[in-house]
Amino acid sequence: MSADGQGRSHWFDDEAGPVVRPFAMTRGRTSSPGQHRLDLIAVVVTEPDADDPDTDSTLSPEHVDIVDLCRDAPQSVAELSAELDLPIGVVRVLIMDLVAGEFVHVTRPVPPAELVDESILRDVISGLRAL
Repeated sequence: MSADGQGRSHWFDDEAGPVVRPFAMTRGRTSSPGQHRLDLIAVVVTEPDADDPDTDSTLSPEHVDIVDLCRDAPQSVAELSAELDLPIGVVRVLIMDLVAGEFVHVTRPVPPAELVDESILRDVISGLRAL
């Protein structure tokens, strides 16, 4: 008999609830093609003409949750990870599954190095006015 007196062993505390390992959600995958482009501030948007994810038997409940969360408002990868209480790596793999299935698309913010300097724009406007 185990320590709990009921013949079963506990390897987690009673408040933890059922435990699903992250690799089970991603079918053992730790990355997916294109994942390297998904930084924490990449924004996930549900495709307007996407099929209902509930009817797709290949999607997990976590996939459906991501689509539902992004349907209300676009969400960053970090926001989805926090909302779903899942590791970033798992969320990235799930998002890329959804991108491949055309349920969502990802937009990436413009890197600061590619942003136009405001002072340059003002100089251009001043130059045009001087003409």
